[in-house]
Order: sequence, then C-alpha cells, then structure tokens
Amino acid sequence: MLSHSSDPIVDLPSWFDSDPGRYVHQWEQARVDALLADVFGYRAVQYGLSPFNYLSANRMTFKAYAGSARLSEAQSACWSASTVCLPEQLPFDTDSLDLLVLPHTLETAEDQHMVLREAQRVLMPEGRLVIAGFNPWSLWGARMRLPWLKPWLPPGCQNDLSPAKLKDWLRLLSFEIDRGHFGCYAPPFRRQQWIDRCQFMESAGDRWWPIFGATYMVSAVKRVAGMRLITPVWKRKSQRRSARQAAGVATQTPVSQQKNHE
Repeated sequence: MLSHSSDPIVDLPSWFDSDPGRYVHQWEQARVDALLADVFGYRAVQYGLSPFNYLSANRMTFKAYAGSARLSEAQSACWSASTVCLPEQLPFDTDSLDLLVLPHTLETAEDQHMVLREAQRVLMPEGRLVIAGFNPWSLWGARMRLPWLKPWLPPGCQNDLSPAKLKDWLRLLSFEIDRGHFGCYAPPFRRQQWIDRCQFMESAGDRWWPIFGATYMVSAVKRVAGMRLITPVWKRKSQRRSARQAAGVATQTPVSQQKNHE
C-alpha cells in the first residue's frame, strides 16, 4: 500500500530532497559519473537541478551551470560560471559547447522540441548531449495516471516523453544515440524503508524488464554530414571539356613512334 505525504511538492529540487528523490539521484549520479568520466573537450554546461553537480566526474576545464534561477554563493563556487536563462533560449554561441547535460529539463520545459533544437545549435559537431528523465512506461508513470492518488511529481512536471519518442526526436536533429540506460525499478514508495526492501528488483529489472525503469538516461552525439563543394554549371562544363582534351592529348601516339612502326 502506498503511503501519502501531507507536505505539498513545490518544485522538482524539493522533490529530490525526499526519499524517492534521493533514490533517483543516487542512481543518476552514479550513471552519469561513469558516462562522462572519459568525455573530453573544453566547455561543458549543465542546465537545471542546481542542488546537484552532474559534471563532477568530468575533467573539462570549463564547467558552467545554466538555469531559471540564480545560484547561491555556495553553489556558484562549484562552477566556472553560471547564467540565468530559459532552456529554449540558451545564451551560448552556435557550435560552442562540447557537452550539455539536461537532468529532467525537458519535463519542466514549456517547449520540449525547442529545447532539443537549442541543444543541437549550441553543441559542436561531435558534441555530446546527455538527458535524464522519468519513464512514463514504468510503475511510477502508471501511478501518475491514477487520478485518485496525490500527485507523485511536482505540478508542471510533464511525464509524457518516452525514451522511444525522445530517440526519434534526436535522430531527426542529426543526433546519433550513443548509449541508453534505465534504472530505479522499485515501486513508487514514499518511504526509504520500503524502497530498501525492493533493492532486489534492481538487478532483476535490468535483466527481465529493462525498459520499465522509473528513470532513464540517454547519451547522444551530434553528427554533421560531410560537405561537398558545388561549383557553377558553366565551370563544371569547362572542367569536363578540359579533362577530355587532356585525355585526348595523352592518348595520341607520337609521330616518331608511328614512323618506327612503319
């Protein structure tokens, strides 16, 4: 039986301060640390979830934070720089970032497509995008659709973007899916003691029902197709004519050789 909390959920960071939130963050932090430890470059940015540093294991020299609210002094000390902005309007130059991490950013964004388009714009060719989100196909997603239960996630936190749909959107934006992971298979309990009792479901879920994890993480690389220089039509014709003439001269037999044959 699910337990209820009388305290209202104000926003996503406050939800992550609850028992299920700490359970999710522990899995996500371990997964993103392993994923980003060997990602190289110069500039990395995390958008959202200011209480956590998802770039802590990465070794890039410039690691910045972007979000909808200003950081505290203690939080700012962990970053090379920080800025206040919307995820649909990132204040970075085109092709300027090597790594962009969006932890649950799409679920709180007004325009999910625009967020992904901005990510594609600011990332350099071969730059990496990492996205963490809640899986609507999980037990947690099913609980969100039960109207007689209290909201599981904060108001305004969307839970309708499945990993399959996200991968389709990324492919349309010329991203190549590098890796994908599911985790947190325990039922949606609010108390840590009940979550701990379901730890056996982690290994079982990875093996038997991997796509039903409560949270997922997707890593994608921005690919840019090779360019081909297109010359004017008149120039291409003159080049072909010159090539034919050169080939004709090269195949002509010298006069001295013709006399010797005679």
